[in-house]
Amino acid sequence: MDAHTLEGQLGLGVQIDLCLHCQVFWFDRYESVQLSPAATLGLFRIISEQQSSPPALGDRFRCPRCDLRLLLTHDRQRNTPFTYWRCGREHGRLITFFNFLREKDFIRPLSAQHLTELRQSVQTINCSNCGAPIDLTRDSSCGHCGSPISMLDLKQIGGMIDQLQGAAQPRAQVNVDAIFDALRTQRHREAPSELVQIGLRLLGPWLSSG
Repeated sequence: MDAHTLEGQLGLGVQIDLCLHCQVFWFDRYESVQLSPAATLGLFRIISEQQSSPPALGDRFRCPRCDLRLLLTHDRQRNTPFTYWRCGREHGRLITFFNFLREKDFIRPLSAQHLTELRQSVQTINCSNCGAPIDLTRDSSCGHCGSPISMLDLKQIGGMIDQLQGAAQPRAQVNVDAIFDALRTQRHREAPSELVQIGLRLLGPWLSSG
């Protein structure tokens, strides 16, 4: 893993570890909640730069501090469930990029209306959590890991970006239709993608501007 020092609450530095290949973060105890909004946005930028689907991960991770096997943990932020692996001695936790976005309320399940619209032109997409294919003609969640079909909460993300970067200059609006159009276009020339990955790719230039 590579170490990154980010801005924390009250101006204090917070050092986290991440692996771009595995698309996971390691947070020592309390590091995640100590991140400033600007630091959270910085991690969002790192996630948006990843162009590949998440690799298949096992479930036998060990704590980098004490080598104890990490425990799979289910948690909830408001109405959004997410998972991570934690050290039983409270040294920290390992979380995937996707579940970090869930924890920060940046991801929401696709509504019934949007799911119906998507099925009109796309038959298969990949799960945003584990990368497994999902047959839209019969499923609304991943048959492998059980995650519902999800997409970025663009309103939530846009509000944070505008708050942190200011609204002095107009920004291109990325909406649900833009994500669906990108998925319809790319299905003719490459393997099925997933909605969160496409949304991140479209938001990349928006995040970098200003």
